[in-house]
Amino acid sequence: MSEVAIKIEDVTKIYRLYKRPMDRLKESMSLIRKKEYHHKFYALKNINLEILKGESIGIIGRNGSGKSTLLKIISGVLTQSEGNVYVDGKVSALLELGTGFNPEYTGIENIYANGLIMGYNKKEMDKRVDSIIDFAQIGEYIDQPVKTYSSGMFARLAFATAINVDPEILIVDEVLAVGDSKFQIKCINKMEEFKASGKTVLFVSHTLEQIKRFCTKGVWIDKGVMRMVGEVNHVIDMYESEILRESMEQKAAESGSSPVNMAELETNLGKLKSVSCNSEELTTFDDFIVDIEYELYDDISSKPLVGVAFYTIDRQYIFGPNTYLDGVDIPQTKGIHRVSYVVPKLPLLGGKYEVDIGLFANKSIVNLDYNTCAFVITVSADYFTEGLVHMEHHWEIIEEGIENGKKISC
Repeated sequence: MSEVAIKIEDVTKIYRLYKRPMDRLKESMSLIRKKEYHHKFYALKNINLEILKGESIGIIGRNGSGKSTLLKIISGVLTQSEGNVYVDGKVSALLELGTGFNPEYTGIENIYANGLIMGYNKKEMDKRVDSIIDFAQIGEYIDQPVKTYSSGMFARLAFATAINVDPEILIVDEVLAVGDSKFQIKCINKMEEFKASGKTVLFVSHTLEQIKRFCTKGVWIDKGVMRMVGEVNHVIDMYESEILRESMEQKAAESGSSPVNMAELETNLGKLKSVSCNSEELTTFDDFIVDIEYELYDDISSKPLVGVAFYTIDRQYIFGPNTYLDGVDIPQTKGIHRVSYVVPKLPLLGGKYEVDIGLFANKSIVNLDYNTCAFVITVSADYFTEGLVHMEHHWEIIEEGIENGKKISC
């Protein structure tokens, strides 16, 4: 059985935009001469993405970046203009509020209608309807037309229906934003259960903390183009850094000062000069030491921080400490500075691991310099336990065994 839940190959979505409604008619009547009265808008352009079964993916980007378009193509609501999409599993999608619901139907009627769309008959939905009503908690309104619902009631019913029809793939697009905090927590907890059962989740939210908490991988889409795919915290850090740069440029423009070249500004703030480690060939429980030399080209008001991140060779995130989270203040004045990161008795078990080094400011929002895969370390170990890391532990015998009516020591 394939481990891939969704595979997207060179997907492009093009919309034809017309200045006037009459132009659409003119174009349809000039098919022989093929005169065009439209211009093309690329909602998505050459998107490639592979999502494995059981992964939880957070999709981020500005409004209008193409996030919802991508989810609609995956769920079958839209068809791509170019490329291929392969989906292995039953999909339940919560897209923009109201998608899939008939406003004239009551809540209970919409539950059964959505179940029918998912391939369940009435008898099968009878077994699920109580769970859906209990989760939605909209009381007597369940028998009222959904056009009378508030946005919060609508969202509760939509989420309850989607999560209880046993899909293999769940798509959630900003629906949680209209609910109260209690409902959002309830939904996230339910999604955690869904994820723990090995299902696949695609989650779009402008509340980045929700994505950090729930997702393991981040996908950043910007103006229809895939900007970055990777470990969720790193992708969000890069996205927030971009937002901050644009905000500073806008403030500079509004104040009438010279335009700010943010690429130069980042370079002028500082960079990693050199990184080295005591050894790239280690044994479990050896000391591992990373020496980091960084340079600041000016005094900076926000405290800089240095981070070290450990990944498996296939970029699964293991551990990522930094000086800010550990409460360590490093020099923030102009000049060259050096810090050491020390892991006494490295607990990694046998295998190859990648080590990233980063220099940041503003609590890691601003990326000054980042060295992906600064080292590949090889760790060897005798067979004394299993997994990725060794955790300190001990065993305790809390009962003695009984054999033939006599106590025996274990």
